[in-house]
Amino acid sequence: MATKDQILAIDQGTTSTRSIVYDRQASPLATERREFAQHYPERGWVEHDPEDIWRDTMATARAAIEAAGGGPEAISAIGITNQRETVVVWDRETGKPVYNAIVWQDRRTARFCDRLREQGAEATIRDRSGLLIDPYFSASKLRWILDQVEGARSRAEAGKLAFGTIDSFLLWRLTGGRVHATDATNACRTQLFNIHEHAWDDELLRLFDIPSALLPEVRDNAGIFGETEHSLFGRAIPIAGMAGDQQAAVIGQACFAKGTAKSTYGTGCFMLLNTGEQAVSSDNRMLTTIAYRLDGQTTYALEGAIFVAGAAIKWLRDGIGLITRASDTHDMATKVPDSHGVYMVPGFTGLGAPHWDPDARGLICGLTLGSGAAHIARAALESVAYQTLDLAAAMQDDGGGEARAIRVDGGMAANDWFCQFLANILDVPVERPTELESTARGAAFLAGLATGVWDSLDAISKVWTQGAAFKPAMEPKLRRTLIDGWNEALARTLMKPPKPRP
Repeated sequence: MATKDQILAIDQGTTSTRSIVYDRQASPLATERREFAQHYPERGWVEHDPEDIWRDTMATARAAIEAAGGGPEAISAIGITNQRETVVVWDRETGKPVYNAIVWQDRRTARFCDRLREQGAEATIRDRSGLLIDPYFSASKLRWILDQVEGARSRAEAGKLAFGTIDSFLLWRLTGGRVHATDATNACRTQLFNIHEHAWDDELLRLFDIPSALLPEVRDNAGIFGETEHSLFGRAIPIAGMAGDQQAAVIGQACFAKGTAKSTYGTGCFMLLNTGEQAVSSDNRMLTTIAYRLDGQTTYALEGAIFVAGAAIKWLRDGIGLITRASDTHDMATKVPDSHGVYMVPGFTGLGAPHWDPDARGLICGLTLGSGAAHIARAALESVAYQTLDLAAAMQDDGGGEARAIRVDGGMAANDWFCQFLANILDVPVERPTELESTARGAAFLAGLATGVWDSLDAISKVWTQGAAFKPAMEPKLRRTLIDGWNEALARTLMKPPKPRP
């Protein structure tokens, strides 16, 4: 019999599903990935077919296990990480979804959210859940399904339906319907969970008109959630770790000390600052969230979301044909000494934290006859650093403290020029790990914690290795001038003066 020395991490994302098998040193042995269809039934609506997600989860998991070489007998545990806030409702008896999954990007509940805000509910929601009123979160999406799918509300009230984010749906399917549970990091993104009392909140359920019979049990991030059906992999495998994707990246980046921060650069950017045992309330429209919960002890974070990071580079390539490959931006940025006064504010889908302006739109300003393609490409990269500064400054204003360093991951983090410019603008060191894939790795770490592969967070910290470090190296006067230029460009986009940043 093979030694159980491997961990399977399932990373169910917004556009693709991946399965990665790791060894005991958290090195990837095999990776399988499948993209799946996006559905846009109406303007502003985004849906996924849960059956597509389930099919791809099983296909990639089985293929990764086979490619790793040890077979199912070598897998000691499974960790799951997932796109957050996306909603699935299914029949408890058949396991079939009653409607497509409504994705975190979906905006169909905007008017309902406006009404809640007009009714003065935002303070209650923020104080209890740590979140702002926005269609981004799960609660209004869940309410929509109950109200719009025929018979759904009455079946939910009778206890015949189950609700979950993607982690919960996959757990249900993997365990053959035996386990209806979620973890604290996913629960806290639903807008129905009280992050201080660590329970589903009756007042929030009332505001959104959600029957409690729908809800999963909330558990720690590391622990035995259940075992897979024997028929799925040829043996029962423990499911031992779960976390939402951004919190999984916190684990994967070993940001366990108060004041440590990670910033993930994908399509957008999500920055989380560890605030320790304190749930810091934000005056700057940042989110107060659970970073992780282990052995019943909760660690909190402040979170800021940038809607457009890598998507700006994709727009340069696919939207206006300025580049042919994303990697071209590195070469173009280094060909010119500066951006020649050009700034891009990538408000293509509005601006996220700390502005939360859904009506903002993209802007390129400072163009002269001397401006060229390289200046625009450089301005696109620089815009991500400036937006990250806005997040870091807001977190510091909120009392979250100044980050000692920023650990980066995601596709853009592979760009050395970007990482150095980020360090210069933030004026703090930027640390890049040897393994840029932090989300799935975090899920593997959690599963390994629960099954004894790693016995503590300190043990995980020792596995994390720094690949490169970028120290601030910009003259303070130049830094101030660049930031002032960004603030002016931002003001043009917002049509109002932004809050001054250091």
